[in-house]
Amino acid sequence: MSILGLITIFMAYQAQYIQWSYDMANVVPEDDPDQVYFRQFKQTFGEDGNILALGFKDSSIYQADNFRKLKYLTNQLESIKGVKDVLGLPNLQMLSKNDEKRRFELEPVFPEVPDNQSKLDSMLRFAMDLKFYSGQLINNENGATLILVTVEKSALNSEYRHTMVADIVMAGEQFEEATGVNVHFAGLPYVRSVNTLKIKEELNKFLIYSVIVTGLILFGFFRSFKAVIFPLIIIGVIVVWVLGTVSLFQFKITLLTGLIPSIIVVIGIPNSVYMLNKYHHEYSTHGDQMKALGKIIRNIGIVTFITNFTTAVGFFVLVFTGIPILMEFGIVAGINIMCTFIVSTIMIPSVFSLFKPPSDRHLKHLDFKMLNGALVGMDVLVHKHRKLVFTATILIVLGSIYGLTKLESNSYMVDDLPEDSPLAQQLKFFEENFSGVMPLEVIVDTGTKKGVQKLSNLRKIDEFETFLDSLEGISQPVSVVSFIKAARQAFYNQSPAFYSIPNNRESAFILRYLKEESDEAGIAKSFVDSTGQYVRISLKMPDIGSQKMDSLVTNVISPKIEEVFNEGKMDVKVTGTVPLFIKGNKFLIDNLITSMIFAFIIIAIIMAILFKNFKMIVISLIPNLIPLLLTGAIMGFLGIPIKPSTALIFSIAFGISVDDSIHFLAKYRQELHAHNFFVPIAVSRSLRETGASMMYTSIILFCGFVIFTLSEFGGTVALGKLTSITLLFAMFTNLIVLPSLLLQFDSGKIEKEDHPYIEDFAKADYDEEDDEEETEKN
Repeated sequence: MSILGLITIFMAYQAQYIQWSYDMANVVPEDDPDQVYFRQFKQTFGEDGNILALGFKDSSIYQADNFRKLKYLTNQLESIKGVKDVLGLPNLQMLSKNDEKRRFELEPVFPEVPDNQSKLDSMLRFAMDLKFYSGQLINNENGATLILVTVEKSALNSEYRHTMVADIVMAGEQFEEATGVNVHFAGLPYVRSVNTLKIKEELNKFLIYSVIVTGLILFGFFRSFKAVIFPLIIIGVIVVWVLGTVSLFQFKITLLTGLIPSIIVVIGIPNSVYMLNKYHHEYSTHGDQMKALGKIIRNIGIVTFITNFTTAVGFFVLVFTGIPILMEFGIVAGINIMCTFIVSTIMIPSVFSLFKPPSDRHLKHLDFKMLNGALVGMDVLVHKHRKLVFTATILIVLGSIYGLTKLESNSYMVDDLPEDSPLAQQLKFFEENFSGVMPLEVIVDTGTKKGVQKLSNLRKIDEFETFLDSLEGISQPVSVVSFIKAARQAFYNQSPAFYSIPNNRESAFILRYLKEESDEAGIAKSFVDSTGQYVRISLKMPDIGSQKMDSLVTNVISPKIEEVFNEGKMDVKVTGTVPLFIKGNKFLIDNLITSMIFAFIIIAIIMAILFKNFKMIVISLIPNLIPLLLTGAIMGFLGIPIKPSTALIFSIAFGISVDDSIHFLAKYRQELHAHNFFVPIAVSRSLRETGASMMYTSIILFCGFVIFTLSEFGGTVALGKLTSITLLFAMFTNLIVLPSLLLQFDSGKIEKEDHPYIEDFAKADYDEEDDEEETEKN
């Protein structure tokens, strides 16, 4: 225990160096062709998800006094550290033709805000006619407007992001207070900042809730403060070890690794429950405290090791996904689950040997009438109504298979926030008024250097952009074509009728003007690379979910690309955060399914080592596969999609639920030796003793994971809800289906020549107990 204390102090020291991750989770491998292309895109054109938007929809904003305050807000935003650029109505700039220098120059639309309202209205009407900004900064239909804040990359992926976003929000709120105009916020920098802070808040909340809930349940079961305090101390030690492990491996806290402390509290407690229940059961039998504590290690020590290992396997298999965020989660959780076994096996017997034996009050849970009545009912059910059990099981499995056919895959970039959450309401404003804020990029390779200056290329790009603009829910495209159209409008004194691609006669003048401007001021450099070969088309869209996004890109946009650019040298590719998210979602789910298969294979191998009997392997796995099928069916029937958070459930829940089977079968083998290999009595005795611990731990696991349903994040809610349901189903299948299968298909005979490991252990333990009883008699 002193050694454990020193290790805990060391881990606590390491935990002070722990860091939070501020990068967007990247699940697509770095060497993936689409990932490589997107990385090249960012090197050429910059980040696509670095814009924070402030939205306004109130006619009073166009009153002279409020508009002046809006201009002040724009200037204030520009002064915030980490802000690269600000674009809004008050600092709007337009192209102006300079005939003397034969070039375009940028001029402010509002060099000053006039006191005269009619003059301001005239200037606003003029701004509305600048088609380049229509649908981007101004909604001409309802008057809604935006301020777009471009964030520096260094601030985007650092802890300072929270300070910067807070300063931006504060500036917006001060404007709202001064004018009474509601300000809405959105954009990936804002969403990421709000989500990260919310995650930190929730992780602390879940850790506190999980400790309180498990503590109350432990006290309800054992009616002893010692039986509450010391298991929670064990868990507290492991939580410190978790943080120390994250620091030692130089990982960063993410949404997933941040959940580990709460998960450890929930799945670490069953060790203590099984050990304390065994201790109390043994002490009530013979009244010898030290003998009862010794039996904890001799009887269930190796079984607890195996059950912890199978639980850890459910996490370790995430390493096979090759996705850093999941690999880190699996490694940290798997290692510390095994550490939970070591700490609890040392501390429970050691600590309780220092206290008085349990009193009659502490042993009352062994005679808990409601629990015993439930176990007796299950015992009668499996012995006398096995046909009913098997019929019901078959019907459930068939119904589950049908439900699985209704499963669909879908996830959201902001983790499907509840509709009534403040952040979702903010995003809804931008989706209704400006087609959302999620970035989508299209890169056109013209095939030759300075290909952007060819009028035929520009016309093809314009045709494609016209199609994109016609799609419902997608913003008006912005590209060098938009810029050239704006240049033609400027060439003809800002007449909206001339916002279009120049004809052959006009192009010689306009492109020459544009060339001069581009070389010197670089207005179009965000849309064209330095060689003039690659053209960027930027769009914004709502967060419609990966399924609709995939359908839009694959079935709508890609066919149009083929149609428009099927001839010539031009090559077009869709890239950006949105398509990478779609691909990452598919990649993640495919790899989680693979990890589930790995978990199944590894646990099947463990069962094979324990039993060396194919029939027993099948019998042990069936009760743990049924809950997974049933959970999948519930998701199918209720329309809960497969997404990273829900796909993660299956391998974790499978690893945990197998624990009950191993505990039950270990006890069953012991009882076979004790009762002359008579299966019915062995099943009944196992059900009565181990069944209580199985129900205790299942209740703790259920309540522990239910806590996560209090989250504001759909993914975390799904993780809590579906894992708790799966483990509850697993309790019933292991208490009803598993005993029924043993009664129906196991003869109870032991192979004399080749004893499986678990049978050798059970026999050795029984022989030791038998010898002790014989010695006492003599």
